[in-house]
Amino acid sequence: MLPLRVNPLPFLLFLLLCLQAPSWAKHPKIKLRLVGPRSQAGEGRLEVLYKGQWGTVCDDDFNIHVANVACRELGYDQAINWAHSAKYGSGDGPIWLDNMRCSGTESSLAECASNGWGVTDCNHNEDSGVVCTGSHRLNSAASHIQLQGSKVEEVRIKAILARAKLSSPVTEGAVEVKLQGRWRQVCDAGWTRNNTRVLCGMLGFPYDGQVATGFYRKLWNQKLKDPRSSLKSLSKKNTFWIHQIKCLGTEVHLGECKLHVLPKAQNQSACPHGMHALVNCIAGPEFQPKKAKLTSHSKPKQQEAQVRLRAGAHIGEGRVEVLIGNQWGTVCDEGWNLPAASVVCRQLGYGTAREALSGAQLGQGLGPIHLTRVRCRGHERSLLDCRSQRAAQTGCRHDNDVAVRCNVPQTDVHRQIRLAGGRTSQEGVVEVLMPRGSAFHWGAVCGVHWGLNEAMVVCRQMGMGFASHALQETWYWQGNTDASEVVLSGVRCKGTELSILECQHHGPVHCPNGGGRFVAGVTCTQNAPDLVMSAQLVEETAYLEDRPLNMLYCAHEEGCLSASADRMNWPEGYRRLLRFSSQIHNLGRADFLPRIGRHAWIWHECHRHFHSIEVFTHYDLLTLNGSKVAEGHKASFCLEDTNCPEGMQRRFGCANFGEQGVSVGCWDTYRHDIDCQWIDITDVPPGSYIFQVIVNPKQEVAESDFSNNALHCQCQYEGHRIWLHGCHTGDEYGARIEWDEEAQRRLSSNFV
Repeated sequence: MLPLRVNPLPFLLFLLLCLQAPSWAKHPKIKLRLVGPRSQAGEGRLEVLYKGQWGTVCDDDFNIHVANVACRELGYDQAINWAHSAKYGSGDGPIWLDNMRCSGTESSLAECASNGWGVTDCNHNEDSGVVCTGSHRLNSAASHIQLQGSKVEEVRIKAILARAKLSSPVTEGAVEVKLQGRWRQVCDAGWTRNNTRVLCGMLGFPYDGQVATGFYRKLWNQKLKDPRSSLKSLSKKNTFWIHQIKCLGTEVHLGECKLHVLPKAQNQSACPHGMHALVNCIAGPEFQPKKAKLTSHSKPKQQEAQVRLRAGAHIGEGRVEVLIGNQWGTVCDEGWNLPAASVVCRQLGYGTAREALSGAQLGQGLGPIHLTRVRCRGHERSLLDCRSQRAAQTGCRHDNDVAVRCNVPQTDVHRQIRLAGGRTSQEGVVEVLMPRGSAFHWGAVCGVHWGLNEAMVVCRQMGMGFASHALQETWYWQGNTDASEVVLSGVRCKGTELSILECQHHGPVHCPNGGGRFVAGVTCTQNAPDLVMSAQLVEETAYLEDRPLNMLYCAHEEGCLSASADRMNWPEGYRRLLRFSSQIHNLGRADFLPRIGRHAWIWHECHRHFHSIEVFTHYDLLTLNGSKVAEGHKASFCLEDTNCPEGMQRRFGCANFGEQGVSVGCWDTYRHDIDCQWIDITDVPPGSYIFQVIVNPKQEVAESDFSNNALHCQCQYEGHRIWLHGCHTGDEYGARIEWDEEAQRRLSSNFV
């Protein structure tokens, strides 16, 4: 009998397959981000970029250890909480990870155990989120960047001339770099214009200018010859110098450039026959003295008006919006990075970017998403000069809107103001430092006419974000005893000033109430709502109705008809009403809530409902020169989440005396067939007019941006028909849209 012969090849292949590690054990390179309509900085739905596609993480077995690993990988210190059941909205695409098991010491989620990439039985209603705490560190533009074993800890311009020392911010002088706890001068040998560009950018300046090096060389030589100066002995030490810095000009931080420091004991001089490197940075228009004439470098170009920032709590930050085709729109975050963000920052008159934010971290926009996959080299003067793709066909959504945080010049305006007496550092009596003779003294601000615009300037000046309340009486807060006197009154701000002293105010102080309990106070917050009305819906739903008087008793009682209605023979006759629907979106980062609680809402017996805000919107019809010919108003009898984006739950509803408000990302709709959702135009003759709607007209509730609260339309009224066209919110590009025959033909059926 022949012996049985076994082929060893299949057995060896089986053994190799058993010994081979599964694909997920190889720790692939991944990226994380936090997104979601209600997300704020440091919190949101957790998403993972794996094999070029973003996906979510299931909440099965998710715990604080997993959240800690995710937060550290994102650049935060740790997690303080985690969320389940798609609290930050449902994602789309794959669910990459499920049943995660982390010890908490891993450096990446890819190192944690799980079912494997894409192996899950979850749906997107189980998407997990995290809440991180601690300062957010960016690898590409952090303030502490590791280079050649050394840390560039800080960079500054040391003013040399007397005029430079008096300026704020300091823009001209010698370059100093803090390295390993020691400030060093930079040798001017090999110092280039590219170096200056990078240094100015990281200090918040968009441009650089020429330096009178010959004059500074004379000062340097005089200092070397001065026996009282220690410069001669110090300049011979290598520890005094950074030998050389080489930048390409596209870096966002000087620490990204090549840096050369000679060893301490080396006999060779680090800067033979040289002196310190000098720079002259030019501030953007916002930071220049008001009377200063703009140079050719600092004059805004026509193209530079085509980008703006919205919803930022601090100067130089916000959601990026670009103007294309006479319409403002957002930018999708696919490929968004620091070079592109820096182009935006410089274009707006700031320095380079500190952070390039994705995932709508500073709120979602409304309207078109114009651009995606933006690629900038760093030298472009405008974002539109960079390579990009139109986002219309890419599937981008507004929860992918990008934002930036720019480097801005350091000024001393925050030292000119303080808050006192509040329960926290974000609230209190406003106290300002004012000159008196040859000295400066602290004092209070008169509370008469003090409002949200003034409070917004105070909070931003102190670096505390937005104002949530502006208080004219502060008897419950005890200010400092050395600041009890009123030193500033009649303050009127536009809301965009960098300092309260830039606002209009009285020359001699005039405060009728004499201060005391009637001094100004503020409460600041990092997040605020932002209401914007949908222009498209107003334009599409406007029509005329002749409504009989016997159906208008309640509306008349609430003041929703013109004054001539009082003189009519009720209930005979009718009123001609311009009716329309309105949809008001909350694009901010905090819920919009009534200023007063339910205990103070006003009951209206006729309509049998409560008014949480007596005047929520103003409706006006204006002549072409701005004179008002008809008006209306709408009280917020029902401020609620009529609709929310897919995956978000409605949180505010009016039924059963419920809580009123508009959640972040949601919108409140007032249908055209609701009482008072109109303008009474009975007495208006035919003609061309401007239709205007203002939301939150009295600014009773704080918002991050009041400039987009007004909506305007061109209105054509022919007596028996009416149409609106060219509707746009107040901050949109105001190109006047001419009425044409095609528009008349399309709306020819819009009769009474």
